[in-house]
Amino acid sequence: MADSTLTRPPRATADRRARRSVSLPTSWRPTTTAVAAVTLGLIVAYAVLVPVFAPDSLTTPQLVDARQSPSPAHPFGTDHSGLDLFVRVAQALRVSLFIAVVCAIGSTVIGVAVGTVAATVGGWVDAVLMRFSDTLNALPHLLLGVVIVAMYRGSLIAIILSIALIHWSAVARIVRSEALTVRSMEYVDATYLSGASRWHVLRRHILPATLGQAAVAVVLLLPHAIWHESTLSFLGLGLPPDQASLGTLLQVSSGEVLLGNWWTLAFPALFLVVTTLAVSGVAGALRDRFAPQAASTVVEQ
Repeated sequence: MADSTLTRPPRATADRRARRSVSLPTSWRPTTTAVAAVTLGLIVAYAVLVPVFAPDSLTTPQLVDARQSPSPAHPFGTDHSGLDLFVRVAQALRVSLFIAVVCAIGSTVIGVAVGTVAATVGGWVDAVLMRFSDTLNALPHLLLGVVIVAMYRGSLIAIILSIALIHWSAVARIVRSEALTVRSMEYVDATYLSGASRWHVLRRHILPATLGQAAVAVVLLLPHAIWHESTLSFLGLGLPPDQASLGTLLQVSSGEVLLGNWWTLAFPALFLVVTTLAVSGVAGALRDRFAPQAASTVVEQ
């Protein structure tokens, strides 16, 4: 009779395999985070410095240089107006990153305000705010953005508002959960018993406890804001074509690709994807460090 122990690995071996399968991704995480942080730093430096130091000959339309493929003189080639795409992509990145940062901060401020007020006041105020948040979260965000921007086409303020006003609901949920935890603490009960008002408790105890969640939410919302701005501009509802952003470059390049000018699409799309991945890598590290419970809520939006 065959020994049944020969047909399955020893328990110690199975345990070692399980530990190895769990610890391996963790060992990669510092390297992945470092690569994402360095990549994001280089992208930001590229977006900020290149347009400042670019010569006028690269920022002025030159029809004689139109639609040139990548070369030493023009590393990313030129567009249909003869503009150097190396500079043009940097200008687009600057605009897209600015819009994304403003939108992420705006959404976070709204979410923190709604979440802390709902948790502090409670009762029907909490119920109304959370039902409104759930309703907003159930609607297609891109469709809402299209409706808002369509009324003020080409307006930078309308783009920022359309993104900021539809992404705060997830932040409100996370902040409310954290605020409810703080409100149940004994020192908060003692503060109420000493005669402190709700505003005092909100300002001195609840709001400071949610700042870590808010900081992580800003970074987590950046990739979503970048993609929403790019999508709106690509659909022709965002910035005008003469104002560089990643979305407008992609919109213009959609017709150029049919003429064989692949570089007009490749480089803006590449920087859109790489920037999103870099921000997501840094955001994931911050989330795991400061607010691990935010993972399953903000990322889904």
